[in-house]
Amino acid sequence: MRCPFCAHIEDRVVDSREGKDGRVIRRRRECLGCRRRFTSYERIDEIAFMVVKKDERREPYDRGKILTGLALACQKRPVSPAALEGIADEIEQILQGSGEREIATQVIGEKVMERLRTLDTVAYVRFASVYRQFQDVDQFMRELRGILDQHR
Repeated sequence: MRCPFCAHIEDRVVDSREGKDGRVIRRRRECLGCRRRFTSYERIDEIAFMVVKKDERREPYDRGKILTGLALACQKRPVSPAALEGIADEIEQILQGSGEREIATQVIGEKVMERLRTLDTVAYVRFASVYRQFQDVDQFMRELRGILDQHR
């Protein structure tokens, strides 16, 4: 494992813990070069599936895209990176469990929005505004009213 701080290639594992569902192992590592600590995650490489885009193109599923979208939506919000990893894990489990080998981007986007809605309302609105590509302020306001109605 290459150290993210100094790029040294030798480290030692300080602590290992299994994730809640037993599908992920979290390892705390200490670089033998600079002595700084960092975390790595180990997960089973499941059978790959394809994502079907809106224009019918297909591309391999990329967990990084989900995490990037979540991170952007949660920027400057009180949401931990571990919570974002948890959402990505949940979504992957649902997709793997579906048995489908091709998943529409709309299905993935809706799953992300469901989780964000319960995690952080502001992050949900941010993600939804980009994902749903609101064409005007009226569409955006309808979405906000729906959220407000649920909180009353």
